Amino acid sequence: MGGPRIVVLLAMVALAACAPRPTAMRAAPDPAAQVQPIYVATGLRLDRTGPLFGYERSRGLRYFRGDISVPPTHEPGRIEWPDGPPDAATDFVVTGTTVYDGPAEFISRMRDGPRGRETLLYVHGYNNTLSEAMYRLAQIRTDFDVSMPAVLFSWPSAGDPRGYVYDRDSVLYARDDLVGLLDRLTAGPGARVFILAHSMGAQLVMEALRQLAISGDRQVLAGLSGVVLMSPDIDPDVFARQAEAIGDLPQPFFIFITRADRALSLAGFITGRKPRLGVIDAAEEVARPDVQVIDFTALATGDAYNHYVPVTSPAAIEMLNRLLSETGNSAAGALGELTLDLPAPDAVPRLKRGG
Repeated sequence: MGGPRIVVLLAMVALAACAPRPTAMRAAPDPAAQVQPIYVATGLRLDRTGPLFGYERSRGLRYFRGDISVPPTHEPGRIEWPDGPPDAATDFVVTGTTVYDGPAEFISRMRDGPRGRETLLYVHGYNNTLSEAMYRLAQIRTDFDVSMPAVLFSWPSAGDPRGYVYDRDSVLYARDDLVGLLDRLTAGPGARVFILAHSMGAQLVMEALRQLAISGDRQVLAGLSGVVLMSPDIDPDVFARQAEAIGDLPQPFFIFITRADRALSLAGFITGRKPRLGVIDAAEEVARPDVQVIDFTALATGDAYNHYVPVTSPAAIEMLNRLLSETGNSAAGALGELTLDLPAPDAVPRLKRGG
């Protein structure tokens, strides 16, 4: 990346750091809205849902459910934040919350009902607040019509673009908690977990899987029904050593890359001008037969620095949903149909996008 582009990106980061961050807000429900129950295991204090850069990191996890209302006007790939007073008819809002006493009640309530024993676990990335991560998971669950219970693991990110090093330390701080959560979610007959990790959250997931492997706990690893690392903010050499320590990776195991990811380009500059795993040029750079690399560059729209393309690009969402429907709603089967080079943007009908 050239010097002028880095200067522009750094200026954008500085401006973003000064801008107020949106927070989840309560509002009365709307009968036409779709309510997504988001179960949250978090190392954050529940009275601090915004940025926490500089605060003391808490010990242990807290458990709750947030009922996130997705408006009937929702457009795929978007999170409709309110511009003024929150309104469930037009905005993402919180319509209810329930705090649980501990992990046993949390998992019991999450699995209450005929939805099976597979769980989608989402691990957010760098510079995320709890509010933003909850809304993102609600958006993903809505746009991909996910029927399994959805759990957010919210680790203590600073929620500040200037807190990159702070967040990398927080990943190491949180890995024991993630290991414990995976142990609980995979306990019991038939319990399975599908992991979707974004950006620096992918580093956290790989560290947790490595820790499980070197401790000899293959039972938890066997309880994983698949792993997707979306735009992973990991040094490729570090990933290779992590994967080597894990041994047999959970299957299927996917890496979603976008070579136009400007956020990861900046991360590469910060960490020594070495490209991150989410912007590698070829699948051959991950020399493992048990890893599939999917390139979403052709479907990038430029939104959000191209850092969330598989879940924010309307074309990518439409394509993935079409594959899901053709493979019996099996995420593993659908993704297995993809090759490294996705179709050009004009080859996939685009849905209407907001500004």
